[in-house]
Amino acid sequence: MDKKRREAIRYLGFGRNAADERTYELIEASFDDLNRETSPRFVYRIFDLDHSVDGLLRVGTMEIQSKSLLRNLKGCGQVVLFGATLGAGVDRLIRRVSLTDMARAVVLQACAAAELEEYCDEQQKKISTELEKSGLYLRPRFSPGYGDFPIEFQEPIMRMLDCAKKIGLTMTDSYMMSPTKSVTAIIGISTEKERCPISGCEACGKKDCAYRR
Repeated sequence: MDKKRREAIRYLGFGRNAADERTYELIEASFDDLNRETSPRFVYRIFDLDHSVDGLLRVGTMEIQSKSLLRNLKGCGQVVLFGATLGAGVDRLIRRVSLTDMARAVVLQACAAAELEEYCDEQQKKISTELEKSGLYLRPRFSPGYGDFPIEFQEPIMRMLDCAKKIGLTMTDSYMMSPTKSVTAIIGISTEKERCPISGCEACGKKDCAYRR
């Protein structure tokens, strides 16, 4: 079983336990449906990072106070601002299915989340490959809402990336993204290569890691 399907099972709450045969069938059918409906897009920009003032991170026009993000970005002189979406077709698919089959809709939600995570990992690897040519290395993605990094910072990140124009990603007044299967993140850039998996903290058992979300 590949990582994407394992992640979908985890999102469904099975943890390390095996799913039942019916759930496996729904997962396979859901990924088939998603393959027909997704139109993934991403955008990124690199900004200088200023953390000369204790406890304060400055990225472009943003000033961020977050201990968890500060730990994640320790030793970084630049950051990547990143945004990605699976597209509006996925939202339409989930809404359509939820009208007649809620169990299938729940599985679709989990599979879409796993699909988005895999897409973001793939794009981050591409960015990483380019930066490594210059001796620079990426940290794990860190999104608004993780730790004490307020979700309100989705708005300036999306504005600085011009997400609405570049990838069709907008946000409501309550900080919900549209399309919903979308993500924004800050990714640290360092001259030191850290042993930290791109798959993220959920897949890592190192609880005392300085870069943990």
